[in-house]
Amino acid sequence: MKKLVFKACMLITFLYSAGVSAQVEDLSIYPGKYKPTDESLKTYKYPEWFRDVKFGIWSHWGPQAVPRQGDWYARGMYERDWYDCERQRYVRPNRYYTYHVENYGHPSEFGYKDIISLWKAERWNPEELMKLYKRVGARYFVSMGTHHDNFFLWDSKLHRWNSVKMGPKKDVVGLWQAAAKKEGIYFGVSEHLGASYTWFQVAHRSDQLGAKAGVPYDGNNSDYWDLYHEPAEAGDNQWYTNNPKWQRQWYDRILELIDNYHPDLLYTDGGLPFGNDVGRSMIAHFYNQDAKQKKPQGVVYTSKEASNGRWVQDYERGSADGIREYPWQTDTSIGDWYYRTGQKYMSGEEVIQMLVDVVSKNGNLLLNVVQTPEGDLEQDVVDILEKIAAWMEVHSGAIYNTRPWKIYGEGPSLSQTQAKSQFGHISDAVRDVREYRPGDIRFTSKGKTLYAFVMEIPDGDIHLQSLGLQTETGKKISSVKLLGCNEKIQWTQNNTEVVIRKPSQLPVFNTIVFEIQM
Repeated sequence: MKKLVFKACMLITFLYSAGVSAQVEDLSIYPGKYKPTDESLKTYKYPEWFRDVKFGIWSHWGPQAVPRQGDWYARGMYERDWYDCERQRYVRPNRYYTYHVENYGHPSEFGYKDIISLWKAERWNPEELMKLYKRVGARYFVSMGTHHDNFFLWDSKLHRWNSVKMGPKKDVVGLWQAAAKKEGIYFGVSEHLGASYTWFQVAHRSDQLGAKAGVPYDGNNSDYWDLYHEPAEAGDNQWYTNNPKWQRQWYDRILELIDNYHPDLLYTDGGLPFGNDVGRSMIAHFYNQDAKQKKPQGVVYTSKEASNGRWVQDYERGSADGIREYPWQTDTSIGDWYYRTGQKYMSGEEVIQMLVDVVSKNGNLLLNVVQTPEGDLEQDVVDILEKIAAWMEVHSGAIYNTRPWKIYGEGPSLSQTQAKSQFGHISDAVRDVREYRPGDIRFTSKGKTLYAFVMEIPDGDIHLQSLGLQTETGKKISSVKLLGCNEKIQWTQNNTEVVIRKPSQLPVFNTIVFEIQM
């Protein structure tokens, strides 16, 4: 899903591809307020529940976890020869291809369709995992619906390649949803289908070099084109297909997902699907059908395109560079997107600091928790989650139901140089984790209460330079309390700052929080 550049010499236009769209008048849309136009979608009202919950957990999981090699395996296993445009020659195979041939055989004989049959999810217990995620602090949960591999994790009547008929023989989306409902957690689904039509075209090819040169991969067999898709027309090679038939197929299948499960949140891995009224029609349908539910609370649609009030903008492995007018979301993973043997994970402290930074800017954090192919969690992942749970038990009041303050923070990290992703938001060049130093502060607010997050504890006193009486954001304060500490806090406020004497007994966390009454 998430390696956002094709490893051939094509430039992906991520937001949309130009082309003829399916005829919008032929698309069924649930009747209601919203129409498939930008003007209509701009009347969207962001649900308060989404602004309140702040933290979600994502199960980015499916058959691609089986080889234990990480993200995009279903594509990489068909990439025998990478063509280097600069050197004008074929170079080394994708590591997934090499692994696949060594462990399963050549993709002309053992393809991705055969990997699917190996996925059993025999240790998956959605109810126990959901209990854990709730304790960790997640207030919404997102299940994978379908990845670019075109394998559905729901009980589909439109597509035989689904988890009820194959693999684990379970309705993964339905079971996750039931577990979330039992715990009182909002439920979402992610769809990555729109990119699959061009993403999976490599399965139709063959080796250009070696003993199997010219032998077609199994995706070239028309018996399996309902999984690998038919061969694309020349020039149809952007992130989103420009084929009207495929756009219509995508529409019908995503509507099946919406209408069968009525999720609270729907995530699209891309910009407005196809950049046209097919995508707008799906969004209008999603918004309209919610209004007819028994207890409509408002639904959330996330897209990696500037929302202008039409939906929630999602930043993949990155962050907004300041407080945004509209609520937004960061999606990231504690490690690789799919399970990979020996991968390095984020620490619990890094997740907490990321959550704080995102919330201070009017955003939510959606965190992928990496599951094994069998469906359970490794102990080091559980240990990370337990650290987050311990911190949230003390500090959740400074996260949930809060809103941004006048500024999101102060300190040296505000001027820290970071790489820009190809989508224009802040993103570390390797991982979406920034290094915080003493003096880095983040703020959230709730009524007259201000929360000041000290991201790294200094050796001496704590200085809040935004709260001086004569500073632009300063206002007289009446009390200061350290969450998780019973010691009386000593503090002073002058014209330029608030100085807090560091308590003798500090909570055992990297990031501590002062509750300040204005």
